[in-house]
Amino acid sequence: MDKLTQLIKTLYAKYRNFILYCVIGVINTGVDFGVFALLDYMGLHYLAAHTISYHCGIFCSFFLNRYYNFKVKDKPAQRFLSFYGISLLALGGSAALLYLFVNTMGLHHLLGKLLATAIIVVCQFLFVKHFTFKK
Repeated sequence: MDKLTQLIKTLYAKYRNFILYCVIGVINTGVDFGVFALLDYMGLHYLAAHTISYHCGIFCSFFLNRYYNFKVKDKPAQRFLSFYGISLLALGGSAALLYLFVNTMGLHHLLGKLLATAIIVVCQFLFVKHFTFKK
């Protein structure tokens, strides 16, 4: 058991930021999907609903990552603008993928959004870590 515990501690120390980014991402995705599902249910076009819900996730993600993951509290406006710019690029990529999955492949809106989110998350993490929250 000691070797397993040590392995887990070693892996956590090495990949702490990515692990926490993913945990925070689950929270943000819950916010994003919750808002998206509500707006979709209300009859808003799925791409408009995606844009609004994605922005809700952006704000939640920035504050949680800033305070709990990367713990970088200086230059909040500059860091938010960097985070927001990266998030907008990710929004464009995820919207394009969502459109592809729904209109070209015929997937349901929620499944298409799930797949698009899964593809974008790794790229977005690398940009956020190395640009927005670089110490």
